[in-house]
Amino acid sequence: MSNNYTISRNDWSLHRKGEIDRQRHREKVKEAIKKNLADIVSEESIIMSDGQKIIKVPIKSLDEFNFRFDQGKNKHSGQGKGKTQVGDVLHSEPQPGSGKGKGAGEEPGVDYYEADISMEELAELIFEDLGLPNLEQKKKPELASESPEFKDVRKKGIISNIDRKRTIYESIKRTALKGEPYLGKITKDDLRFKTWDISYKYESNAVVLAMMDTSGSMGPFEKYIARSFFFWMVRFLRTKYKNVKIVFLAHHVEAKETTEEEFFTKGASGGTRCSSVYKLALDIIEKHYNPQDYNIYAFHFSDGDNLASDNEQCVTLINELVGVCNLVGYGEIEGPYYYTSTLRSAYKKVSDARFTVVTIKDKTGVYPALKKFFSQGPEGIKA
Repeated sequence: MSNNYTISRNDWSLHRKGEIDRQRHREKVKEAIKKNLADIVSEESIIMSDGQKIIKVPIKSLDEFNFRFDQGKNKHSGQGKGKTQVGDVLHSEPQPGSGKGKGAGEEPGVDYYEADISMEELAELIFEDLGLPNLEQKKKPELASESPEFKDVRKKGIISNIDRKRTIYESIKRTALKGEPYLGKITKDDLRFKTWDISYKYESNAVVLAMMDTSGSMGPFEKYIARSFFFWMVRFLRTKYKNVKIVFLAHHVEAKETTEEEFFTKGASGGTRCSSVYKLALDIIEKHYNPQDYNIYAFHFSDGDNLASDNEQCVTLINELVGVCNLVGYGEIEGPYYYTSTLRSAYKKVSDARFTVVTIKDKTGVYPALKKFFSQGPEGIKA
């Protein structure tokens, strides 16, 4: 009985073509997302995703492959009715914007593409270039983590720490010295074990004070913008830093410390006295966070409609905050219908490099605000 064998050479890359296409598509999706981050960061469906792992992201610059006929530049052939003369205009392509301004528009709109992406992947793209500016090594760094680290290989140890690769290598080397290079029976002398020590990682202490205006002048748009910024700020800090404390402060005429849930869900009413939240922040720093031991950051968002008689007090307190903080950020939100500000003009008197002001006029301003407050590059504040 004879055995028949067939030898063939196949291009196995063809079997992976589907996977290669998927990977290429994922890369194009990521590129499109990066181009649209300003719109995506403020997308309500993401802010309200409530911890979902996979979310849908609308992007508008991802082109699908399809045939397009260039009517304006290429020659085309067809069949007429035989009554035309040389020089007759058969068809004229309408020019963009040539409509009379009446009736429904005929121009195509911009198609959106909804891509599935995990919150972790999206956060990685958003936080790629962000970091805490002016971060300093403090006197009392806190222990961030401890983990086993394998540092050596020995002949004795516990069986759970056996180094299989090194053990097999020793067995082959032993037989090779006898002129028989093969893997045979593993002896006690062939065994090798990993040894490990506990390594400790220390990080500089840091605390971030999140301050938000919840007064009556802060309408739904203003509150949404402020919460969008703080939503991503909190996620950024917890993603990139294991040892950062976040304190949530809300204010109208009076200020109070709140839980994270209250900060993002509860509103308020009444007038606005921004100095109240600055006083509370300074009090918390004095009692709990010594600047010699902590890197301190304070970020305040408001519509700027502050009690005029309170502005000078705010300037004084901002200067005090700058004196104990690595960075103080003030974000002012311009409402779409009614906007008046007395606070931003007052803050022109603060000239310290560690005080930064941003203005947000629409949803696309949230991402630039994140970049300005947390950029370690040319746009950020250097230590």
